[in-house]
Amino acid sequence: MQPTISIPKNWEYPHFVLGQRTQQGIIIGFEYYAEDSFLAERYGSGWRYSVIPDKNSNELLQAIANHFQRNTTTETSLLNTSSNMSTEIKLGLCNPPEPIYLYVNQGEINGESFVWYQFNIEQDKKIPVSQRALTGYLSELRLTAKEFKGKDNRKLDIVVSADELYVIRPGLETNFAKSFLLAASLVQDFDKPLIIAATAGEENTVFCNLYDAATKTKIKREWNKDVDWASIIHDIQSLLGGTSSTIPPTPKLSGVNQSIHPQDLRIRNIRTLLDYPLDLVKEWLQFQDVERPSLLPESKINELIKSMCLAWASDKCDHPNYAQSSYQKQVVDAVVQGADELTAIKTWMQQLQAVKAGTT
Repeated sequence: MQPTISIPKNWEYPHFVLGQRTQQGIIIGFEYYAEDSFLAERYGSGWRYSVIPDKNSNELLQAIANHFQRNTTTETSLLNTSSNMSTEIKLGLCNPPEPIYLYVNQGEINGESFVWYQFNIEQDKKIPVSQRALTGYLSELRLTAKEFKGKDNRKLDIVVSADELYVIRPGLETNFAKSFLLAASLVQDFDKPLIIAATAGEENTVFCNLYDAATKTKIKREWNKDVDWASIIHDIQSLLGGTSSTIPPTPKLSGVNQSIHPQDLRIRNIRTLLDYPLDLVKEWLQFQDVERPSLLPESKINELIKSMCLAWASDKCDHPNYAQSSYQKQVVDAVVQGADELTAIKTWMQQLQAVKAGTT
């Protein structure tokens, strides 16, 4: 028999229920301040809620302590609560609480068809996931750049809080990502759970169907080739409680006049011109504790460009000071005066190559 709570007729109903996820966290308790009570006179009448960021949060004990302290519970009761909580935590060896990644792709392994899978890095092996839907709360949406065959491969990370933390990672340009974004753009309340379903299409394509978990109704938006994908991502992030720092302001999607962050594009173009190793750029960024150049101040980006250029010039002239002084004059000073940076670097490179050819 399910436990029930009786609410007096003159009380308003609470806006949330126990266990419901909100933008602030999961509801673990609530109490009502009646209009004629001391607490209502001091804090205002109505419902008050106790929340924790997630079910495994270390703040759970503190939240319970605060709840009991507000109700003048004795220290003995609080210690008993702590003891009961300790018995619910399994001690000993366990796996790290890392997210479960689901990669979207239609395929078949040993006669078993799948539309998404997990990947075992150590064994270099795909692990098909037989369930074709995931129920949970959308908690974050972010873009991730992964290198594939020497090129940046943009991914859409759909972060879902459920029995575990899941990250669905389709390619940003895929039908799955776009059909998910279209449907999610219609959702106005992400405090309610959703069902994210992967559906096989023709020629190995996979689409996303989105459902309201409570009503089991499909959330559908008609395809629009002129849709503003950047705005959709921004709007979803706003409803989720803010734009993730990992999402560029203008993510690039085909069919839309959008570009990557100007500073990221700036580094990419110059690196390509210099034929500078991508791994060295990533190593430099890791040393700065960032993933992308656009997360750095412009002075640091200028420092990176200069180091790449001088590395290219290291075998082009006998005197390093000449390379630095010519770079300052022909690139830095020229850009300050309004010259195109990429053109200035090309001119500087040609000048150094001509000097080298004249001395050999």
